[in-house]
Amino acid sequence: MLHTLLSRVTRGNGFYIGDIFHAAARRDATTRITLDRPPQWAPDRGTHFTVGELADQIDELAARLWAAGVRPTERVALYKTDNFDIALLACATARIGAVPALLSPALDGAVARELLVRLERPWLLTDGDTLAGKLSGVELADDVRKVLLSAGTAPADLAAKSSGRSVEVAVLAEHADAPRREPVFLHPRQPSLITHSSGTTGIPKLAVHCPETGWHRLVPQRVVSWPIRGRETAALCMTFVHSRFYQGLAMFLGHGNPMVIAVDPDPDRIGPLFVRTRPGYIETHPNTYVDWEELDSAPGAPLSSVRVFGATFDAMHPRTIQRMLAASRHKRPVFVQFYGQSEIGPMAGRWYTRQTAHKADGRCVGLPLPGFISMRVVDDDGRRVGSGRTGHLEVRSRTRILTYLGENERFESQVHDGWWRVGDMGYRSRWGLLHLMDREVDRIDSVESSLAVEDLLMSRLEELREIVIVAGPQGEPVPVVATRGEAPLDERRWRRATFDLPSMSDFQQFRFEDLPRTSTRKVQRPELIRLLREGRLRPLGTDPVTDDTVGA
Repeated sequence: MLHTLLSRVTRGNGFYIGDIFHAAARRDATTRITLDRPPQWAPDRGTHFTVGELADQIDELAARLWAAGVRPTERVALYKTDNFDIALLACATARIGAVPALLSPALDGAVARELLVRLERPWLLTDGDTLAGKLSGVELADDVRKVLLSAGTAPADLAAKSSGRSVEVAVLAEHADAPRREPVFLHPRQPSLITHSSGTTGIPKLAVHCPETGWHRLVPQRVVSWPIRGRETAALCMTFVHSRFYQGLAMFLGHGNPMVIAVDPDPDRIGPLFVRTRPGYIETHPNTYVDWEELDSAPGAPLSSVRVFGATFDAMHPRTIQRMLAASRHKRPVFVQFYGQSEIGPMAGRWYTRQTAHKADGRCVGLPLPGFISMRVVDDDGRRVGSGRTGHLEVRSRTRILTYLGENERFESQVHDGWWRVGDMGYRSRWGLLHLMDREVDRIDSVESSLAVEDLLMSRLEELREIVIVAGPQGEPVPVVATRGEAPLDERRWRRATFDLPSMSDFQQFRFEDLPRTSTRKVQRPELIRLLREGRLRPLGTDPVTDDTVGA
């Protein structure tokens, strides 16, 4: 009944990222937005803006894109240096009805090129540094319609890097006086945004979104955020190429909240920013929250003003939730956690207080969102299993993407009678709470839940910055760890922490920065396994690995 009512109420509505800032400006153009670094396309404009000023920048960029030749429904691949202007350019692209395809700056050039091929000769919106860096040596002539430069200049040898074939380049700055355009709004079921999956299991999949599904994702998030509407400064520090970032923008700008938007998650930089701006709401990736644990004792108490902590993407380590809540000086701070994925958006959620955080179960991600998400747990044959039994998670919702671009058969293989196979293993408690166990592809036979073991060890060993348990050559559990400050992990402490856990191989310790990661800072487990088997990771305290030593 609730699903049917919501469907009738919201039918025909759409979420258009090209109108986020303009809609907020119509409400109150003076709402403040603070950045941690200037936009790359216009560094002279500083870091302090109003919503109205950013809406005007989007109109300016949209006019330049149109003058360069971009038209409605055409795909524009955005692959550039990490900066907030990724969001401004994405909104400008959507403003004229084109379809932004957001490629993470964390992708290497070879992976980016494979995604460009799937996009079937899109416009490539990039900058000079990316062309000379990650795209150096990548042949572009056959893969893109035209290169659009938001900043910088093209390398002199660009044509040579494309086997001598001509690569047409347009510099957006050359269209600075282009006339402004009226906005274009695509049909609610028409492709309007392309993002990619995290890539934790290999080459990322290109997820095709439409305005209607985006709207259905936004509604429950607006409801949850209603209590802090307009009252708190909201700080976001997350990848600009994930759909969640744009939902977060729409959620808080729509409520009239001042915002702080940060590129750099380094605690040494984010701490002083929070001291200056005193946000009441913060949101970042779960793995970034782990790094921010040290902010609980940082100069100026940067987390003291936070009333609500938000996390989407993945489950949180209980230790981290406890540290965040303890750092706030509000009487009743709350940590709100959503579990979701690129293909569906938020699926389940719950919240913690100081009184409940000490009992937090890192595997419990809350209740499926009533009225928006239907969830079931099934066995290998697709039959429902009872409460408490682990199986494959499947959901039915109006928030699902349209397809995987260039991989529709792969997309359809995950749909069973209208139910979407999430790719995670888990179970529902007798009260309906969802507990995650592992990704299907990461299961290790001798360990009931690698994620649960990782949560436990993070709680027992505060020096851990990261722990990932992966399958070894014979399927044995192999713990891979990184510590704060890269300090060697004490083997005696490790033995005490693991005495009652399933048998595992000796831990292997590496530098945190050497572990392969996605744009949301999750460890790419299949890639990590490959690097371990090929000997391409440098164990802590050893000489760098070179091609001559690989396999020796």
